[in-house]
Amino acid sequence: MEFRLLGTVCVDTLTGPLPLGPAKRRSLLAALLLRANTPVSMARLTDCLWDDAPPLHARTVIQGHVSRLRALLMGADAEAYGVELATLGDAYVLRAPETLLDSQRFEELLMLAREQRSPADAVLMLKEALSLWQGPALTGTYASAPLQAAAQALEESRLATVEQLACAYAVLGEHHRAAAVLRAEAVAHPMRESLAAALMTALYRSGRQSEALDWFHRTRRLLADELGIDPGRELADAYAQILRGDPDPAADPSPGVPGQAGAGREGGPRAGERADPDRAPAAHRAPGSHDGAATAPVLTEAAAAPPRSAHVPAPPRSATAPHPHPTDLLPRAPRGFHGRSAELTAISRAAAGEAPVCLVTGPAGVGKTALALHWARRSPAAFPDGRLYADLRGFSDTGEPAPLEVLREFLLALGVAPRRIPESVTGAAALFRSLTDRLSLLVVLDNVRDSAQVGQLLPGGSDCVTLITSRHRLEGLIASDAAVPVPLDVLEPPDGTALLAGVLGEERVAAEPVAARRLAELCGGLPLALRVTAARLAGRPQWTLAGMADELADERSRLTYLAVEDTGVSAALRLTVQQLPPDAVHHFTRLGHHPGSHFDPYTAAALAGSDPVVAAAALERLAAAHLVTEAGPGRWILHDLVRLYARGLVPEAGAGALTGVLDHYIATALAAADTAEPGGEPCFVLPEDFHRPAAVRDFTDREAAMDWLAAEREDLALAAAAARAAGLEDRAWRIILLQWPHVVWRSRDGWVPMLELALAAAVARSDPYAQSRVRNLLGWVLSEEGRTAEAVALLEPSPGLARQAGDRLGEATAMINLAIVQAEQGGLDVAMEGCGRALELARKEPDAHTEMLALQHLARMQLTAGRPQDALDSARAAFELGPEHEEAARRVLLTTVSGEAQVALGAEDEGILLLDLAATEAERAGYDVGAVRALEALLRVAAAPEYVRRYEEAVRRLADDG
Repeated sequence: MEFRLLGTVCVDTLTGPLPLGPAKRRSLLAALLLRANTPVSMARLTDCLWDDAPPLHARTVIQGHVSRLRALLMGADAEAYGVELATLGDAYVLRAPETLLDSQRFEELLMLAREQRSPADAVLMLKEALSLWQGPALTGTYASAPLQAAAQALEESRLATVEQLACAYAVLGEHHRAAAVLRAEAVAHPMRESLAAALMTALYRSGRQSEALDWFHRTRRLLADELGIDPGRELADAYAQILRGDPDPAADPSPGVPGQAGAGREGGPRAGERADPDRAPAAHRAPGSHDGAATAPVLTEAAAAPPRSAHVPAPPRSATAPHPHPTDLLPRAPRGFHGRSAELTAISRAAAGEAPVCLVTGPAGVGKTALALHWARRSPAAFPDGRLYADLRGFSDTGEPAPLEVLREFLLALGVAPRRIPESVTGAAALFRSLTDRLSLLVVLDNVRDSAQVGQLLPGGSDCVTLITSRHRLEGLIASDAAVPVPLDVLEPPDGTALLAGVLGEERVAAEPVAARRLAELCGGLPLALRVTAARLAGRPQWTLAGMADELADERSRLTYLAVEDTGVSAALRLTVQQLPPDAVHHFTRLGHHPGSHFDPYTAAALAGSDPVVAAAALERLAAAHLVTEAGPGRWILHDLVRLYARGLVPEAGAGALTGVLDHYIATALAAADTAEPGGEPCFVLPEDFHRPAAVRDFTDREAAMDWLAAEREDLALAAAAARAAGLEDRAWRIILLQWPHVVWRSRDGWVPMLELALAAAVARSDPYAQSRVRNLLGWVLSEEGRTAEAVALLEPSPGLARQAGDRLGEATAMINLAIVQAEQGGLDVAMEGCGRALELARKEPDAHTEMLALQHLARMQLTAGRPQDALDSARAAFELGPEHEEAARRVLLTTVSGEAQVALGAEDEGILLLDLAATEAERAGYDVGAVRALEALLRVAAAPEYVRRYEEAVRRLADDG
């Protein structure tokens, strides 16, 4: 367990960060950690969580957050780490060993660095200290004055540490490193003169005087423009030192140690320099020819000696003989190549670089070899010395060729006599590099498993191009040889259709264009699948494309149909999967049972019964093998055919994987709802057989929670449908109901079908509790869509169902929602009476969130009934209960009704001010429905052009969103 303040405030555990929830709870934790092992008073915590005017129920809110935080820590086995959140009278204390707190470790490393005699050791300590920072201190907390002051103090300590690190580098004479660490901070803090001065000195001492002077003038102008002051003494002294040309003592080499200035001047050229700079271009020489002994291949003594049987001494023989025609080992390119113009351009661009290595990567069957061979055969004149090819069989059952075997084939193709080829890999590779040093040659290395497989096979000349294909990303090759990656994705439907036409003929495809496009889509744009499909159709001219499409439409047999002899999608995927470690295979087989379209490490962990850390590592391994595709940061997808293959590997694991991922969605959506709308009770109790995931995603603020709900909407719907189909109705309605913050936020966004599915699941379980809860939300959505009669019919049974289930707060919510539609039908008196009864139930529980909800709607009804003072009183009572900082929608609605009430009471200026405030907050929060309501009310009393513009923009945003 680790507590982090240097970045986003969080509690890291072996299974990932604890789901802390809203910013106020995170702020409470930060306040306790800043004074770890010391009691923190309720007054201090109140100051940290609110500004000058905390709500009347601040103590209750803090107690609730402490209770939730204590439960989270206990659930993470905090006691085993010596961690305890204790109550001491009117204060709380978080007891924890200092080694668990990153800010304490940071200070300890700074102290150790100051004690080091060796500057190199100090550098190590300071770098380790700075590595603890993962962003601005106290990120994710409420911006109260005490927490802002603490964050500023921590940031000041970090900047001082950066300056200490630069000084340590300077003592070591590593001024370029000092400049590198200082530049980033000087850009971020342009008016911190000590940083600018230190950067100028580091630049000057590393030989970059003009940059140093430029930085001074930039800083001087900024100080004058922003603050109206001149540079201080430290900055001015650094400038004067550079102008005087003061020598840098660290630049002179120590006695007895050769300095850089004299290195390489005697005894021949330096490494990397050529003895013969005027050599002819490679394209003007025959393969294997050389311009002198300096570049001739190094041969063994036996190889260079004349034959023993010769009567007259013969001159040494060259290892190669000139070829009258350039060698060409390329196999025939496959027929029917189509599309890929962007990738072909990318390869050509990479080939134009210096000593280029181009890396074509992608999943099995995507057409990497076809692309490479098509490009290689396009311009034979570009490689006058020839084209070499080797299939390294990195994903084959037949085994990989030995590097010496490949090198021998290459050397023979270049004209080396068999007896002149060294018998060791190292010797053969050296000869290959030497021979290719002055050639213009293409080397294609196909089906490479890993970077090490090609290390000895790369040519030596800068005029040579190496084109590599692999199912893996080969990041080691990118790092070691600056390989340029060209990722290959599936074909778009038009290109897939063209590929079919290239094999079957234009006439046959043109006769069934719709079926051809459907075939391309069912093959997932995978060229291998398209070629197998075309091969089956080519051998059966009586078959129609539509008939083949109907066969492929059945997921259960699709992979079987996509196989011809020993070639097919399953065979290609099998060869990729067998190269994976067991843990990656385990995760891969479970991903096939995912009901959604994409997944993250938390989802993958839930499917596989692991934790997100292990799942993330497995996903990286699967992505490197192109079995999954990263669609965005931390977000992966499976190709449809890959999903079918994975699902078929361990079909019996489907039930467990589905239950695991459903419970993951429930736990995560609960955390999202808790963060997006804090303070309310959970919208249901968990199922009896609920399995809590190993770790649950943490949401730093309301925006993050709402973004997750929006991004996962489609997959949550798919998960609910899968749960319903599997007879897990108790999960289905819960997954849907948990999206209520997003439903409320985007009420007119087509939620009815999904909520009707939830109601069907609740009815199937004969669960009055579930039925009431779902009816409440569905009825409210129907009323928002203007379907009032349907809403009334749905909501009328809801209070009784809640009473039957003993759910008093559910009964109160049902009464409020029923009152809303009754008011819309004109029954204001009945509606206000219902809201009043709901208010009484909420106060008896007590539940401030439901009480506030009742007051909010009661205020709106009172205003409509012509009772503006009662409406204003109800809104003020609701404001006294909250709402929390994160509850933007509720604040907007309460502020709007307060503004309208003030206008109705004759306080027009006050009303306009409140309505403008409500509209501004709604716009800032992205709550367009609230913005439209507030601006509509504002325009009724103040038709200013600015209000008209804002109203039209809000209406346009609503229309654009759906």
